[in-house]
Amino acid sequence: MKKLIFAAILCFCFSLQQQQACTSVIISGKATPDGRPLMWKHRDTEAPYNHIAYIDEGGYRFLGLVNSDDPNGAVWTGSNEAGFSIMNTASFNLKDDDVKEMDHEGLLMRQALKTCKTIQDFEHLLNTLQRPLRVEANFGVIDAYGGAAYYETNNERYYKKDVNDTVLAPDGYLVYTNFSFEGRTDEGLGYIRYDSARKIFKQMEKKGFTPERIFQEASRSFYNSLLDIDLKNPDESPNKHSGWFVEQDFIPRSESTASIVIQGVKPGMSPEHTVMWTMLGYPPTSIALPLWVKTGKDQPSFIQYDAALQTAPLCYYASRLKDKVYSIHRGNGQKYLHWQLLWNDENTGYIQQLQDAETQIFRLFETISSTNDKQFPDTEKIKASYKQAESIITTTYRQLDAFDGLIMNWLSIHPGSVI
Repeated sequence: MKKLIFAAILCFCFSLQQQQACTSVIISGKATPDGRPLMWKHRDTEAPYNHIAYIDEGGYRFLGLVNSDDPNGAVWTGSNEAGFSIMNTASFNLKDDDVKEMDHEGLLMRQALKTCKTIQDFEHLLNTLQRPLRVEANFGVIDAYGGAAYYETNNERYYKKDVNDTVLAPDGYLVYTNFSFEGRTDEGLGYIRYDSARKIFKQMEKKGFTPERIFQEASRSFYNSLLDIDLKNPDESPNKHSGWFVEQDFIPRSESTASIVIQGVKPGMSPEHTVMWTMLGYPPTSIALPLWVKTGKDQPSFIQYDAALQTAPLCYYASRLKDKVYSIHRGNGQKYLHWQLLWNDENTGYIQQLQDAETQIFRLFETISSTNDKQFPDTEKIKASYKQAESIITTTYRQLDAFDGLIMNWLSIHPGSVI
């Protein structure tokens, strides 16, 4: 009986780790080449589909990552018109009470995006909300005035970790996974991913932190710090054997449904320039697109909800390819990934081809995102660039055989202007 109970506990903990295993970083503007802060969230969740919603319901207008089956509820990452941006990672070692109704993190973030302009506003919100807060999370926040901090938060209190504090963050950034530093020692989750992310970002320092590098080197990393292996290393590649590998403690996993890098603004720069670089669906089989709150409802169709697909087209594309990567469903087969489809010596893997397409998109929007600090880029130029990006994305996914009947029907409804 004891063995059965222990096994059940192990399965429950493993399930939690898989369902809530987000990885994140906040990088101060002092540590980036252009002086603009960066905030990254790699989302893992049991909800398979998510999309971006433009939300205008009083207060600040904002863009938010929402579950496709709950668009009017929780927001899991977002940025508002004042340049305030927020994300979270679940913590599993900070709660110190017996409150049963929890998981209000997404609702708290939705409220913050509507009401907050600065990190001080966010602190005021945390101070004045009714207790218990019904959260156990590490909230990451940046604003348009140089503010950058994590807030380790439970039902009654929070602990601020300022990314601009050179003692706390000597390298100018902080990494968080699924434990809190003020929580119970050696409890929580994500310690191996934390070590992996720390090493990845340490190596990235030499090249300079950019959204593009974060997507390429972190969102699509298959490095395991405990085993000290990197599947992209030819000497360690599973392609030398069967081409399959067990998924365990990599940053991307089958439950990964989005990866977002928010590029904030430096003090004195208009908050309208805040960019929400968004990758929907399984990150190794997705492509990032830049979004601005300023463009309002005129967001690219690829990241918005479509009723026929029951999610955003980009999320749907990525999910179709992910299904091929995780194609074994009997026994423990769902934990094995077909690495050869993602990365191979012929340079035809999903990651390799999609990353090449994404590089084209970054170059396409490079001049737009580096325009005058005071003046918002020409919206017509943004729309024209989105159309070019759509062509790149559609062509690439077609070549990768990501289409099915639903997506073909969607494309027929949006001829020549699907983004």
